[in-house]
This record gives sequence, structure tokens and C-alpha cells, in this order.
Amino acid sequence: MQTKKNQEKKLSKPNLTDSLQVTQMPLVIACGDEGVQINFGRRLAFLGAGLKLKGFDQVLVALRQMITVQPNILDQKLRLVANEENAYVKEVLDLNDFDEANASMQQHLQALADQENLLYAGILPFADPLELNFNVKGHMVRPRNIHVANKICFTLAGGETTYNLGQYLISADWLAFANQDLAKSVLDTQVKFYEKLAERPLKLMIEEQGDLPSEIVAKNKAILLSLGYNFS
Repeated sequence: MQTKKNQEKKLSKPNLTDSLQVTQMPLVIACGDEGVQINFGRRLAFLGAGLKLKGFDQVLVALRQMITVQPNILDQKLRLVANEENAYVKEVLDLNDFDEANASMQQHLQALADQENLLYAGILPFADPLELNFNVKGHMVRPRNIHVANKICFTLAGGETTYNLGQYLISADWLAFANQDLAKSVLDTQVKFYEKLAERPLKLMIEEQGDLPSEIVAKNKAILLSLGYNFS
């Protein structure tokens, strides 16, 4: 006959801390094009995924500092992805069409990944969600040859948490770890390009939900305001 102590041991719940395997969402540097959707991963959005973006090497330093204060980040290696039909890449590399842009973006980002110790995961297609390398999954969801976004959203708390087809995305999660001249230059370049693409001024928004400590989010927000970005 089982003792009462043995019965309680048998019926007790397992220790979730010991038995639960946590799935870690990788941090993914991708373009802020409104069609880019990362189905598995947390997007840190930069124009052209940082390709030919002045000061991006310094931004990476700030991002890596950001990661050190972000709780529950088990995998601190930054991923890098390309996407089809990238208007910025076509323009900045002076290419004839998007076929050339698709190929060139992959080549240049692979080189950037090698240079900056990033993991190049592949290219996001206009197709069903695709599993890329290094545990990243995503695709392009806007219509081909059409941009539909009518606003720009700055992420402040460690990357994108909610996808929205109606907005271009810019990472401002790293501002607390960088000087303001760098921040202003990098953000201005992106805002100006997206407004040129939209052919009109765009409403500015922020996303404050995420994994960064609240004091870092507040500092990112304050810096963004001090740089002249008036968001709602």
C-alpha cells in the first residue's frame, strides 16, 4: 500500500522551471518595408536591412549593447534577412529592375553579415511563409509593385511585436545606447526615403510594447522626441 507521502509525490505537478523548454525568438534585422512580415523572429527594422545605410556599423554596436540589458535573450546573435522588391536597394545600387535588386541585396547582405559578424538567413519571397536559415521564418505580404503604408512606426522596446501592413517600420530601440548625432542621421535617412516612396508626409507612431526594461523604453522615447519626431 502506498503511503500518503508517496501518493502526494505521485500526484504533484512537475516543476515547470525544470521541464519547460523555452523557444527563443531570434532578433532579425530586416527592412522596414511594410510588406516584410517575420513570422518567427523579432524584427529590428532598418532601411534596406542596413545595406549602405550610413552609420549602420555604429548602430550595430548600440544594438549589441541593447541586447545585454534585454531580459530572457538566450540567443544574442543577430540575424540579417533580405526581401524581394526592395525599392531602396534598387535606388541606392542604381539597378535597372527588381530582379537585379533581389540578387544584389542577397549578395551585399551576405558580405555585410560576414563583415559585421551577423547571421545571414536568406531572402523573404512573395509567397507563403518560408523557413529561412538560423531559425527565421517570414515572407512578403503586400501586393507586388504597390506600397500601401500611410504611416511610420518607431519600435522602442526591443523590436516589432505587432505586424501592421499599413505602416513602414523603423527601429529606435537602440537610441539609448548611441549618440544623438548618429541617431538623427540614421532616422532622418529612413523617414525621408519612406516619405519619398509614399509621395506625401507620413504620420508618425510608436510601439512601446516589448522586452526592454521600462527605463530604456522611456529613454528611447525621450530621445526620439528630442530629435524632433512628433508622434501620436
